[in-house]
Amino acid sequence: MRRLLRIFTLRRLLMVVILVVSVGFVSGLWVRVNAIGHVYSEQDVPSAPVALVLGAKVEPSGEPSGFLLARLEIAQRLLAAGRVRVVLVSGDHGAYVYDESGTMRRWLIDRGAPAQQVVADHAGFDTYDSCQRAKRIFGVDHAIVITQSYHIKRAVSVCRAAGIETDGVGDDTARVFTPYWRHAFIREQGADVKALWDVLSHRDPVFLGRHETDVEDALKG
Repeated sequence: MRRLLRIFTLRRLLMVVILVVSVGFVSGLWVRVNAIGHVYSEQDVPSAPVALVLGAKVEPSGEPSGFLLARLEIAQRLLAAGRVRVVLVSGDHGAYVYDESGTMRRWLIDRGAPAQQVVADHAGFDTYDSCQRAKRIFGVDHAIVITQSYHIKRAVSVCRAAGIETDGVGDDTARVFTPYWRHAFIREQGADVKALWDVLSHRDPVFLGRHETDVEDALKG
């Protein structure tokens, strides 16, 4: 009897493992397929009206982390070169003392970006929320999304699923932060599953709110 119970338990465990692996494979495949032809180097990415910079950690000092700094530098160069006309910085400002989007906006303006061309989304709590809000709140239809290279395919796929014509540029310079890069790369595998679930469930962002015209006004100017 114990042997039969052990066999039954092992079979159930095997089925769970197979299910988890299958879900991970399907999610990863969805991300890769939907990003085909839409990930570029900074030099080769086609121009777009808007650059969407996804948020990342801000240090306790108030300075962008190495990962976030690399994203901002790409956006700064694209804006200065006229490859984009507006930068939408989207990050976590869920607590008064922690402000990714405000930090990003100040960093760009302090380095010469015109204030009216840098718009902050303070409720970009994850990639899905940032893409959905870019489309539904800020009216973005065409954008270059900017993040690290391990994340760029997911970002492109999620933004395209939101109805934005999206190309992406992924930073590789932050690889010098080896332990953090390795951890983020591993975490990304599970994030693919969440991304597909978010897209299939059509969930609303954590905070939706009213329509904002800042991006549209900047594009008209």
